[in-house]
Amino acid sequence: MKARCVMVLGTTSGAGKSWLTTALCRHYARQGLKVAPFKAQNMSNNARVVASSRGLGEIGSAQYFQALAARAEPDVRMNPLLLKPEADTRSQVVLLGEVSASLSEMPWRGRSEKVWPQIAQALDALRAENDVVVIEGAGSPAEINLHDSDIVNMRVARHANANCLLVTDIDRGGAFAHLYGTWALLPPEEQRLIKGFVLNKFRGDASLLSPAPEKLEKLTGIPTVATLPMWWQHGLPEEDGVFDDAARANGVIHTTIAVIAYPHISNLDEFQPLKNVPGVRLVWARAPADCVGADWIILPGSKATASDLTWLRSQGLDRAIAEHAAQGGSVLGICGGLQMLGEALIDPHGIDGNAAGLGLLPLVTVFEREKTVCRTLTTFGQLRGAWSALSGISLSGYEIHHGQTVQHPAMAANGNVAHEVIPDLAWQSMDGCVLGCYLHGLFEESAVLQALFGFGAPTLDSVFDGLADFLVTHVQPGVLQSLIKKETT
Repeated sequence: MKARCVMVLGTTSGAGKSWLTTALCRHYARQGLKVAPFKAQNMSNNARVVASSRGLGEIGSAQYFQALAARAEPDVRMNPLLLKPEADTRSQVVLLGEVSASLSEMPWRGRSEKVWPQIAQALDALRAENDVVVIEGAGSPAEINLHDSDIVNMRVARHANANCLLVTDIDRGGAFAHLYGTWALLPPEEQRLIKGFVLNKFRGDASLLSPAPEKLEKLTGIPTVATLPMWWQHGLPEEDGVFDDAARANGVIHTTIAVIAYPHISNLDEFQPLKNVPGVRLVWARAPADCVGADWIILPGSKATASDLTWLRSQGLDRAIAEHAAQGGSVLGICGGLQMLGEALIDPHGIDGNAAGLGLLPLVTVFEREKTVCRTLTTFGQLRGAWSALSGISLSGYEIHHGQTVQHPAMAANGNVAHEVIPDLAWQSMDGCVLGCYLHGLFEESAVLQALFGFGAPTLDSVFDGLADFLVTHVQPGVLQSLIKKETT
């Protein structure tokens, strides 16, 4: 196993592990090294379709972006276990890219030992094929109730003999206590793997931190190797959820887009490019008031479509969406959002649940046992009205869904049909206001952004390079190289 392993741990969720891992992937790739990311277990409804030994499978979006940052082909081994929450107490388990019904039904503690061999094998294979593997932890490594069944933090670090950075969000307060407490709760053999502390999201004069870093090093023997300033517009999607509730825009606002933030929202990372377009303001909508003044309303993907549709109605958002469309406003539904826009959801196999749709498109969706997981290259046909700028645009994207959607038979018999703009994938209302599409990744196409707004967005490569540049600027000289230095005996 030739690869050196660098691991990013966090004192809490949201500390900055994902973006720091991404930055490290690009930094080491720019050194001419062959790099791969790895996260043993990810809990997220943001997923991408990538290569697997059996064709295609799912991994967490964070590892997908990390692979691109590493200039590597995304692979299911980079995130061997993906948990996709379906309810507060239930998740769909995806092992090496494929849904496992038996693991989904198994208690969590029993599951960890069952999957560890596959996790270790995936990591070992990546180590054999690369010069550097950059590993991301999950949550905190010091959750003492979970330590014995850990398969994502220190067990991985020990297995890989990884040099670890421990990052904390100083903007939350209590950063030095978080760092010290996390280190103190680890056994000595795991403490020795931590090579540096990182303070993330700092505002102000870094000289005012003294003497805290010095005292922390005296207590632990571990230096604080970086103080990273707060950076709102780095261009990388948030991994775990809708953290940036405050609406922000670059420049004078010309378009306000309200994205319905239902409880089981999925694949929200695909909207990051909209946040990078000058003059576009993105609002996460949880109540009708959040939709007031919006030019567009987007219904995103959902991991529990029928349940989220019930929630949407309970908030009065169904009326807000219908009124917006009736007044000529633009409405877009993606995947689960498309299914909600139809007349009915029919679930003969107990996959998601039966429900009446919003009735904005004359379509019906039937849930099937087998999940569609694929990458798709296609072209929009002729669109009307608000979405006409997309006519003839070619795009590539990905599909992850159980439902199959068709024209409502009875309504079609009476001449009420949706205008099909991509066969079996996208439909538009006759008045042109409402568009539904199964394909994820629409706004990641520069041609789409150019057609809709007259502007592109920063390329992913420029975002990754910006992250790496930012990291190099703020990490103490020599630290990043020392993390991958071969040990001598």
